[in-house]
Amino acid sequence: MPIKKKSEYDKFIPEKAGRADEQEIKGAAELLSAMKLEVGKAFFGHEEVVDSLLRALLCNGHVLLEGVPGIAKTLAIKTLAKITGCASKRIQFTVDLLPTDIIGLTTYDPNRGFEVVKGPIFANFVIADEINRSPPKTQSALLEAMQEKQVSIGKETYDLPDPFFVMASQNPLETEGVYSLPEAQVDRFIFKVVFGYPKQEFEERVMEENTTFKKFEDIDLKSLTSPEKIIDLQHLTHKVYIDEKIKKYIIGIVNLTRNKNFKYGEYIEIGASPRASINLYIAAKAQALLQGKSYVIPSDVDKVVYDVLRHRLILTYKAQAENVTPEMIIDEILRVAQSG
Repeated sequence: MPIKKKSEYDKFIPEKAGRADEQEIKGAAELLSAMKLEVGKAFFGHEEVVDSLLRALLCNGHVLLEGVPGIAKTLAIKTLAKITGCASKRIQFTVDLLPTDIIGLTTYDPNRGFEVVKGPIFANFVIADEINRSPPKTQSALLEAMQEKQVSIGKETYDLPDPFFVMASQNPLETEGVYSLPEAQVDRFIFKVVFGYPKQEFEERVMEENTTFKKFEDIDLKSLTSPEKIIDLQHLTHKVYIDEKIKKYIIGIVNLTRNKNFKYGEYIEIGASPRASINLYIAAKAQALLQGKSYVIPSDVDKVVYDVLRHRLILTYKAQAENVTPEMIIDEILRVAQSG
């Protein structure tokens, strides 16, 4: 479904009566643009990563961030939390971390009796550093909270704050002392974002303005919004129009991951689940909102497809042996889907 001319966008634009309020969309896009600029004061050189984080926030989803050590993964989410006026907590995952260290526990005081001590998961933004360092039982405590948006402490169940956004990072270089996330749990992240070193022109600025020598608190970051406004933006994202043709385009992309007759079909052991279709659907809406549009076009789907699919393609050993990557497969999926 390639789009060659701007006039061809018209077939995806709904009648005026079916659109989200244009002024509301415009205001949201301006706010999101201002947020990107504000994030850029502390975290720069990775504009695509910032876009992915904002899209995930609009989708009310969670992000798995992968990159080499020292490229400011933690700084990115701390900065985003600061400018949104949301409470943030950081959890350093280690081999001895317990589930109660994340969700909290019930304690007994002789003077006050039993009381609940809530864990760091009770925050709007949770940074899960090197999530693959902890054993599966501890990982599951976080991942269950991500899915249910609530946790059980003792006999009581507690709702987590709204919005609730988890950014988990993992180090792709080391294999000793790590516990790979099971595929079913990785699938709970709406995006997997992979990024590397900053460009040379940005690295000079990194040297001058790094948080190793400067305190994060000294960076002049403004709070541009609030938790309540974030929730409003999430509701507005759902109002973005998506045409039936776009829905079929999304389904066609996901179905190709399950097609053994597809060029790279032999390299895919398990294709993407229906959750991939759902996430492409809402992520494309978020991308449209970032662009200030009240409707989705195919290029919006193309923009988010890598983040949505790269962690949902379970590859065969043959793919690993022949150095076939998820990105190579997604390249070909888009080529086939766009020509269909």
